[in-house]
Amino acid sequence: MRLLAALATLLFLVGTSTGASAHAALISVEPASGSILASAPRAVELRFNEAVVPGAIQLIDGAARARDDARVTVSGESISVAMPPDLPQGTAVVSYRVISQDGHPVAGSVIFSVGAPTATQPPANPDGRLNALIWLSRIGVYLGLFVGVGGVFFGRWIAWSMTGMSLPRTALLVGLPSTVVSLGVLGLDLLGLPLASFMTMAPWTIAFATSAGPALLVAIAAMLLALMALGRAWYARALAAIAFAGVGLSLAMTGHAATASPETLTRPAVFVHGLAVAFWIGALAPLAALLSKPNPAVLPLLNRFSRIAVPVVAALALTGLLLAVIQLEEPRALVETSYGLILSVKLALVLSLLALAALNRYRLTPALAKDHAAAPVLKRSILLECGVALGILAVVAGWRFTPPPRTIIPETPLAIHIHTDKAMFQVLVSPGRAGVDDFVLQLMTGEAAPLQAKEATLTLSLPERGVEPMEREAELGPDGYWHVRKVELPFAGRWHMRIDALVTDFEKITLEDDLEVAPP
Repeated sequence: MRLLAALATLLFLVGTSTGASAHAALISVEPASGSILASAPRAVELRFNEAVVPGAIQLIDGAARARDDARVTVSGESISVAMPPDLPQGTAVVSYRVISQDGHPVAGSVIFSVGAPTATQPPANPDGRLNALIWLSRIGVYLGLFVGVGGVFFGRWIAWSMTGMSLPRTALLVGLPSTVVSLGVLGLDLLGLPLASFMTMAPWTIAFATSAGPALLVAIAAMLLALMALGRAWYARALAAIAFAGVGLSLAMTGHAATASPETLTRPAVFVHGLAVAFWIGALAPLAALLSKPNPAVLPLLNRFSRIAVPVVAALALTGLLLAVIQLEEPRALVETSYGLILSVKLALVLSLLALAALNRYRLTPALAKDHAAAPVLKRSILLECGVALGILAVVAGWRFTPPPRTIIPETPLAIHIHTDKAMFQVLVSPGRAGVDDFVLQLMTGEAAPLQAKEATLTLSLPERGVEPMEREAELGPDGYWHVRKVELPFAGRWHMRIDALVTDFEKITLEDDLEVAPP
């Protein structure tokens, strides 16, 4: 208990040490992505919602050459990429890969053209094999922590027996190399390097510079202590307890959930949640092994485990609900975001796991008390729990590739204001990127009074890409604005826009301007 109290104090101190939002998002770029400029800018300025560490910043100029003479400077939330003086005309790309404070990479590209646009493309996406290796190694880490360390803790503190430790031992032997691999591939991902660079120093150096590096070291230490606790030493129980606490500490040191604000609440919640998961999942394999052969001590053990599991599952549910509310912010994110969809699948699996646990406690365990022949049925149910638990770990590992909804900053619509003595039109384009966009037209007189129009038409063209004028009729909405929905803008660039407002049968007001459509 003293150890857990000390770790809780440590978590509190870590949680109060920063007020960061914990997952970086790009909030502004200067010049705007998709801009067509008369001359090369002095620098490209990137501003994020939190302080970031540059991982890999690359400039590809208008001649499609990768440049190594762009100077990068960092100041808090801003990164400045100074352009070389001999930047040629054409479309240039600044690709960035920065590290947020939760240890995850944030990547993207800024595109601008000096003079006429050219066909320069952003760098290719990272090798899909790297993402697969990141996912698999993350599952290996979870197996080592929850099945391995959790299983050893169950044997030493709940079962008081090391029977059935084969699977926890195997999980630890899988988890240790998986954690080492996880460190290396994290560095590769942060720097955007290929798998061939795994044995170089760069990925390991950058991995240890993030919050994820020390957290994975704690995970390694916890697994090593759990392996030692499998021995017959008199201090094995103490090692198992320290290793068990290390599971919660490792998870609470980094990641989307742990670094969410307020950290004084989220870090302890992740700590408790991790311990509860390790307690529950860690017990499954040893219990199934004990049920494989007649053992009079199994029934008292099941009853003891069930009594302890009730408050543990309650803590698991409460902390999980708290973290989900913080991460999602609103219920619709459950179905409208990748993070929410993963959480929805996880919740469905957890509910099935709870149903199996209830079946085991309230039906199969009492049946075992009456007849030991019920042991195979209970064992099959526990093995099914193991399968569902493995599915949960595989699903949760997918969170590594998607930011939580709380960190997603809504895109600001592209706004264009056209003003003449006769009329002024305000146009909002959402999201203002190549693809499918919605247009909202606010028609006003030259004195800014509402302009009563009988109909409005939007015409768009992109001559430089051979897109001839395409005309769309606007619809007057209940909000008093004219709407043109689902307009296909296949290319980024400077589109020409014309708005025709029919005021009377004999009078039509036409205003024209250009709008910069950003890349998708």
